[in-house]
Amino acid sequence: MHKPQNLFEYEKQASSLISPMAADYYASGACDGITLAANRNAYDHYQLLPRVLVDVSRQDLSVNILGQQHATPLIIAPSAFHCLAHPQGEKATARAAEEQDTTLILSTLATQSLEDVSAAADTRRWFQLYVHKDRALTQDLVARAVAAGYTALCLTVDAPLLGKREKDANNTFTLPSDLCLANLQSARKNLPDQQGQSGLFDYFADQLDASLNWHDIEWLASLSDLPIVLKGIVRADDAQRAVDYGAAGVVVSNHGGRQLDGTIATIDALTDVVTSVDNRIDVLLDGGVRRGTDVLKALALGAKGVLIGRPILWGLAVDGADGVSHVLTLLREELKLAMALSGCASIDDITPDLLTTAHRR
Repeated sequence: MHKPQNLFEYEKQASSLISPMAADYYASGACDGITLAANRNAYDHYQLLPRVLVDVSRQDLSVNILGQQHATPLIIAPSAFHCLAHPQGEKATARAAEEQDTTLILSTLATQSLEDVSAAADTRRWFQLYVHKDRALTQDLVARAVAAGYTALCLTVDAPLLGKREKDANNTFTLPSDLCLANLQSARKNLPDQQGQSGLFDYFADQLDASLNWHDIEWLASLSDLPIVLKGIVRADDAQRAVDYGAAGVVVSNHGGRQLDGTIATIDALTDVVTSVDNRIDVLLDGGVRRGTDVLKALALGAKGVLIGRPILWGLAVDGADGVSHVLTLLREELKLAMALSGCASIDDITPDLLTTAHRR
């Protein structure tokens, strides 16, 4: 196979290298996939208005997020089960993050423990968290994240229940017997022995706390000094509440189209959220980012950074850590070129006037 030249080629190659069940798990959205498609297609509604005759001979892609300096606005989104894509799983992803000086957000549903991932690479790490009915389990995960050097908590707030993912149901999705939910192994004591890893996943789904509310953010903040980022915000009023309840940031996200089908595309929700928080906290975005121009558009609309999800898994499936690193390189170089051609020498030069939603005649 030739080395992919863009993320779409990575997607095509990855689909031929992993099991159909894994490919469907990574790719699918909820129900009819309306939101899944909208996340991608909505970027086409925004056209660029590039500046010319600007000195872009030197470019700076660095940005400050949560008071931490990032080499680029790219962040690796939390996603489950990296070992379905490659035997080295999340450890390989962490090594790529280190090579690219990119923050990794590790999923609660990782197939390698947060401690093992921490030991695998010296990269900035945030931990993605679900609040469980068993609050002791949640408290233990936070304590482990602090001890392992994670520097922020990324709380998923759009999953009181799991969305309806019909491909997974049709495939009777289960983890292979040699893989596990490494961060939840302590929960095995609550399961009958014969349930195995499938039972552990069912246990996780049952543990999602549908009673979670804004006051629980205060409880979570009491467990550590780590800044809390709320992932799954698409409304301006919810973004305002995030500020009021002490969040350090929000991720404008609809869970990659995997929760409620028919939800607004994230790039279309971004402006109202950014306006609502009024620079008091950092706003990030995920969903549908496939090109450097997508990143440029998100930054022009006020995002401080973007989370990259499925393409990381494609890179991992194609070439392990090197594949993930190359995916990030492609996006970085595309962003750098798009900035130069738009007259932007630094991230601060990326402003809303670079975009128009006017339709061509």
